[in-house]
Amino acid sequence: MKETGDGGYKWRLVIAYDGTRYAGWQYQSSPPTVQCFVEKALTTATKLERNDLHFVGASRTDKGVHAWGQVAHFVTPFDYDSIESIHAALNGLLPDDIRVREISPAMPEFHARFSAKSKIYHYKIHNDTFMDPFQRQYAYHSAHKLNAAVMREAAKYFIGKHDFSAFVNASQKEQVRDPVKDIFRFDVIELGVLLRLEVEGSGFLYRQVRNMVPLLIQIGREALPPDIVPKILATRDRRVLAKYTMFAPPHGLCLVTVKYNEEHLRLPSGSFATSFGMHYTIGSCKLPFY
Repeated sequence: MKETGDGGYKWRLVIAYDGTRYAGWQYQSSPPTVQCFVEKALTTATKLERNDLHFVGASRTDKGVHAWGQVAHFVTPFDYDSIESIHAALNGLLPDDIRVREISPAMPEFHARFSAKSKIYHYKIHNDTFMDPFQRQYAYHSAHKLNAAVMREAAKYFIGKHDFSAFVNASQKEQVRDPVKDIFRFDVIELGVLLRLEVEGSGFLYRQVRNMVPLLIQIGREALPPDIVPKILATRDRRVLAKYTMFAPPHGLCLVTVKYNEEHLRLPSGSFATSFGMHYTIGSCKLPFY
């Protein structure tokens, strides 16, 4: 396997987690975060110190947000004879609501965050009179019947390259260096009483998706017209959006996929194939709620 150039070996992880009881992804010791638990498992399995792992995640999901396809990388000073063994060890050390779905050797130039070309988020809405108790931690409940057609019309206004200053969390606005993001698609899919909002973009500002979704819900309730979207975008002012709606709760949101160019996903020469776990393949994995 090809070394990173400084005598180390790089590894790529695909991680799924139920974010209900975690204070987000980003590392902090208290309250616990997903990264905290993954790094703890890695330090135990590799016998390395946390700082020596150079562990990086692709997306800093917020408190209560879920993930099916979070991507991360870490570095070790040694190669492995079998990545299935380290894969099994990590999942054996992690709590039941966090799982490493895949582990694979990575090229030295791969970076979980900076190599990403796009991210896909889903936001799920349970649109029925009563909330399904089995969906209560994974979908927002709207008892008001939503008009999916006008929501689709409004979602199209988000597509393209825009300044999303009006859709960034107000407390974070001063920290935004580049509020211009490129949205590649924004689909509203009807699945019986469920609405799944699928958005793919080059990147997202803090709580951007959770600020776009409630505006679409208001439009779906026919309380606002679809063309309110470009008008709010043009203001570049979060206070204008706040006149119409608040940000959506986190539990309906899931990071589904992080996409990379093929050259970033190439396996180093002479390395093992990707491990999908000892008892299943990626083709048999089913996403239960997204």
